[in-house]
Amino acid sequence: MSDLAWIDAALGAARPQAMAALLRYFRDLDFAEEAFQEACLRALKAWPKNGPPRDPTAWLVFVGRNAAVDTVRRRAREVELPDEVALSDLGDAEADLAERLDGGDYRDDVLRLLFICCHPDLPDTQQIALALRIVCGLSVREIARAFLVGESAMEQRITRAKAKVAKADVPFGAPGAVERAERLASVAAMIYLLFNEGYSASGGEAPVRAGLCDEALRLARLLLRLFPAEPEIMGLAALMLLQHARAGARFDEEGAVVLLEDQDRTLWNGKMIAEGLALIDKAMRHRRPGPYQIQAAIAALHARAPRPEDTDWREIAGLYQALERHMPSPVVTLNRAVAVSKTEGPAVALDLVEPLADRLSAYFHFQGVRGWLLLQLDRKAEAREAFDRAIALAHTPAEAAHIRMHLDRLSAEGAD
Repeated sequence: MSDLAWIDAALGAARPQAMAALLRYFRDLDFAEEAFQEACLRALKAWPKNGPPRDPTAWLVFVGRNAAVDTVRRRAREVELPDEVALSDLGDAEADLAERLDGGDYRDDVLRLLFICCHPDLPDTQQIALALRIVCGLSVREIARAFLVGESAMEQRITRAKAKVAKADVPFGAPGAVERAERLASVAAMIYLLFNEGYSASGGEAPVRAGLCDEALRLARLLLRLFPAEPEIMGLAALMLLQHARAGARFDEEGAVVLLEDQDRTLWNGKMIAEGLALIDKAMRHRRPGPYQIQAAIAALHARAPRPEDTDWREIAGLYQALERHMPSPVVTLNRAVAVSKTEGPAVALDLVEPLADRLSAYFHFQGVRGWLLLQLDRKAEAREAFDRAIALAHTPAEAAHIRMHLDRLSAEGAD
């Protein structure tokens, strides 16, 4: 991996904790983001020469804090000096700020930051956009693409969200019990978004981006300590554990995607699977099913199958039907179609997939699944067209390489 690649991955993994710590110090979203960006610029200069620091997050927090303090001093010189009485206290204030940075203090700040992003004054779309920008560090372009809106519209949405947080004078400490309960569902969604940012990393960057998955798991466990009897939080933690347990088998040595049915199951993390299975079993005993529990139950069926052919696809298809009732979504239907193809064949599955074209035609996985089903039905020309579209929509080289594999197979068979 090149210097730029590993530094970029390390900065992305460190961002949630570093941003949360800087926000706690400075109580201003824009100012904290500026401090983090300045620390990143200095890391790009220093790390290639000096190597990675022992704790990249602590390094970024320390450098970002110092850069922000320098900015405050510089701005102070541009305005009229305050009274002598006020000046005499500045040294103590700065010392107090420095003392608040220690080896472990920042590590629980991300949960506070998520509660801030989930402030009830913000519409749901602004909450998600703000969390993706501040916590996950996605660019405005990436967030706009996820919401299927223009960049300028998304920039305005994020700006309005920041302004509302500032205007509401949101407390930056840990929220009270009532506020936590009110925002629980939103915070859980943000934690899963954070997890997916790490989980969706491809090939060479996956080992470093796995830090985001680990951070999301840590936050889910912390949330579970706050709400120990909440089955959906148990389901959330179980889902992430069962998915992350497969990390060591998801890519081959060249960084290519390895499908679930082709993975070496001896590479799966047995300890994480056992923890996830115990959590989902405990959650289901509450008899209050929700989307995270159902998704975790699906992941559990994969984890419990010793071999791919032992997978209970009929039960998985039924769980996806239940998930559609709790969380109607064309993506859920697409996943159900994959399960249905295993039990009722590709023709029945394709009948489920085709009506989704209006909403999912610009979605990589839709074109990939559709091409895969068409290929099984020997409709090679249509399969090639779907695979070509999937490659154009791929977000990572690993995704594109996986689809090219199918195209190479078509070429070898002499498809028209």
